[in-house]
This record gives sequence, C-alpha cells and structure tokens, in this order.
Amino acid sequence: MGYWMLSSLGYLVLFLYLSTLPFFLCFSGLARQMTLLMAFCDYLGNCIKDVVSAPRPSCPPIRRVTATKDEEENAMEYGFPSSHTLNTVCLSGYLLHYVLSYSQLEDGPLKLVGVFLVCLLVGLIGFGRIYLGMHSLIDIIGGLTLGLVILSFWLTIHEYIDNFIVSGQNVTTFWSALSVVLLFAYPTPEFPTPSFEFHTAFNGVALGIVTGVQQTFHQFHHEGVPRIFTPQLSIPSFLGRMLVGIPTILLVKFCSKVLAKWILPIVSNTLGIPIRSTTYIPALTKASNGTKPKKPEELKQAGTLQKLFFFSNQGTFDVDTGIRFLQYAGLAWSVVDLVPTLFSHLSL
Repeated sequence: MGYWMLSSLGYLVLFLYLSTLPFFLCFSGLARQMTLLMAFCDYLGNCIKDVVSAPRPSCPPIRRVTATKDEEENAMEYGFPSSHTLNTVCLSGYLLHYVLSYSQLEDGPLKLVGVFLVCLLVGLIGFGRIYLGMHSLIDIIGGLTLGLVILSFWLTIHEYIDNFIVSGQNVTTFWSALSVVLLFAYPTPEFPTPSFEFHTAFNGVALGIVTGVQQTFHQFHHEGVPRIFTPQLSIPSFLGRMLVGIPTILLVKFCSKVLAKWILPIVSNTLGIPIRSTTYIPALTKASNGTKPKKPEELKQAGTLQKLFFFSNQGTFDVDTGIRFLQYAGLAWSVVDLVPTLFSHLSL
C-alpha cells in the first residue's frame, strides 16, 4: 500500500501544483509555467511511447498492482519511457529552480539539500513504479534521461514563452491553432492506448490557462498581487478561496462537458461531418452508416493525414476528442479567469 501511494504521488503532486494551489496562492508565474511544462512533457512522452510501442513488463511472471481505476487505465499505455519518472524529474526540478531563484538563496548546503530531496523523490517514484510492476528499469532510465533533457531545454526557453503569453500579440489565436495542430500531429501506435486521451486533456488545459492568463494578467496574475501569509491574503482568506474555488472549478468542468456534448454534434451535422462517440454520447455509439463500431482494441488510432482528412479515410470522427478538449480547456480557464473574478467580488 505504501509503495502504491508513493508511485501515485506523481499524479497527486501534478494535480495539486497545476490545478489550484499555486493560482489560489497567487504564485501565477510558477503555476502557468508548470502547467505548460506538464503539457509539453505529456505530449513528448506520450508521442515517444506510441512511436516506440514498447510493452510494459509481462504479467505474469511480473505481478502488476493496479489498486485504482486510474492505475488500470495507465497500465493500458506502453511502457517506455516512464511518464511518472519523466514528469517528476521535470516538475520537481523546475520547482526547485523556481524556489532557488525566487528566494535568491546563496547558501550552498541548503541548495544541496534541495537537490537531494528532488533526487530522493525521483528515486522513490522510479522504485515504486518498478515495485508495482508498471515499468522496467529501462523504462525508468528512459524517463529520467528524457526528463533531464526536457527540463534543461525548458529552463532555456521558459522566460521567452512566459513573456509571449503575458504580453504578446495574437496569443489566443496562435495557441488555439497550435492546440489543433497538436491534436492532429500525433503518432499512430501499434495498438490503441489512452495516451492520446491524456494528451488531449493536457492540451486543453494549456489552452485554457494561456487564454485566461493573457486576458486577465494585469488584474490577477502579475507579480505584484498579494500572496499568502501577508495581511492582504491571510490563512482564513485562503481557506475561503478553496471553499469557493474548488466547487466552482468542478461545476465549470461539468458544464463545459455538457455544452460540448450538445454543441459539437450540432456543428458536425451542420457541416456534414460524420461523427461517432465511444463514451460520452450513447446515441452516437453507432457509426454514421448504422453499423456497430468496432471495439477499441480492434481500432487503430488514425495517423496525421488520416485525421486531417478523416471524412474520406476514417469514415467517422470521434467527437469524444473535441468534448474532452473543450471540457479541460473550460476547467483551466475557470481557474485563471472566472475564479479570480469571484475572489475579487467576494474580497477573498
């Protein structure tokens, strides 16, 4: 049980750091950078997984432990590289960089302590993934290596990206186009996996964050906003933010999904685009020709050109991709735009 909690810590930390806490604590720069870094890691890591198509350790003889539904879904992905290891390296490494830069710490021993803690966390996550039978040692080494490369690259470009988001021209238009391109520019795995779904979600989150921050940067996300443990943002105010913010975010996520499920089929029918739904819309579980769609394991994800010309090659377009994308884009937008507006009106 302890090793399962340790291994799952990667996603728990991502949720806490990327969804609510840093924004509610008014560390917007850290939050948006880690969100975009996570989306970048997710895209590259999952692309490599589906290109290499290296299976996870055989079970049996390896005993694989999947104690939650999320872990069962993760087990359906390919193994190389380890996403947990890659994400932990990048996000904990960037967090350490931010803390050292923000505090302007010059104490050498304390820096070593920070590096040691990051290395310990990465090592424990990697060991936990092997212990649970989710990855081999090669998968962990691959995740570690790729994570270090991505982190080094991100530390070189992150200031340019942030400057573009907060003060650039046509940011929303550019990022919307980029998001659509990334949805299509995804490799075809040997067999279908949930990796594309994860990429779709984080792609939507990145668009929602960029759109919201670009529109409200000078109101809510500049460096001069009050932070926690100051008279302007006391502990009771922070608890009030959590009580108001979390339900609002969950409500927006639900409403975004409902609206997308209603609007996308209407738009598709208007444009004459044949669609299907594998999960979200029961009425569309049959293909446009009236035949029952193949099971997920019998379908192969469409390649880039097939996706681009899905109406001639793929037959029908899975509307679930658009629903998932809009759902998570709406959720992320609410974190950086709607919820701060509520905080302002409620003096939180």
